[in-house]
Amino acid sequence: MTASPVPAPPWLTALAARTDVGEHEWFATYAPPEGHARRSAVLMLFGPDPSGGEDVVLTERSHTLRSHPGQVSFPGGRLDPEDDGSVAAALREAEEEVGLDPAGVQVLATFPDLFLSPSSNAVTPVLGWWPEPVPIGVVDRGEVETVVRVPVAELVDPANRFTAVFGPYRGPAFEAGGLFVWGFTAMLLSTVLDLSDLAQPWDERDERPLPDRVLSPWMKGLQQ
Repeated sequence: MTASPVPAPPWLTALAARTDVGEHEWFATYAPPEGHARRSAVLMLFGPDPSGGEDVVLTERSHTLRSHPGQVSFPGGRLDPEDDGSVAAALREAEEEVGLDPAGVQVLATFPDLFLSPSSNAVTPVLGWWPEPVPIGVVDRGEVETVVRVPVAELVDPANRFTAVFGPYRGPAFEAGGLFVWGFTAMLLSTVLDLSDLAQPWDERDERPLPDRVLSPWMKGLQQ
């Protein structure tokens, strides 16, 4: 028997309706410069959790990759010439990475682009709701190590939040769903929790180094 579609929760629909997302400190700080060319999109896909709350789909990159091994991310990637915009790119990449059927996703909103200076890439976050989740998983083991639906309740729990540290870098991070989430993905999740009024006070003085499994050879060289 197929479960009935679950409507998006009020906090998510309210987030999608906000018109001031671009005024948030992180979006304002990392707005792309004029004339940027490289564009990508990620799918922030939330769905009903079996416990009665919500969860979000995250992927962990293969630990054998030279670039960002073991790093956690949202499904997504670069816009291809045949993509009809950021939403199409995010849905296509999610299908290629985790086997997601784009037809099962309700696209609620797109957020302002965020600029990643190391790759000179402007990334569009696409907010989606999954009313009838079905099994998903790793499509290409060479690219993706695991696919996890992380409960939002775990992300909100102050015990799972801390500050990730690598050299001069300091940024919000999470230990949730068996994943170490830091960098762009953690910043975006932290911003979503803030804008949704879901965030609880957490100890920003709790600083933890990046685990070895998420360090690329280049990053390990900097530590020596």
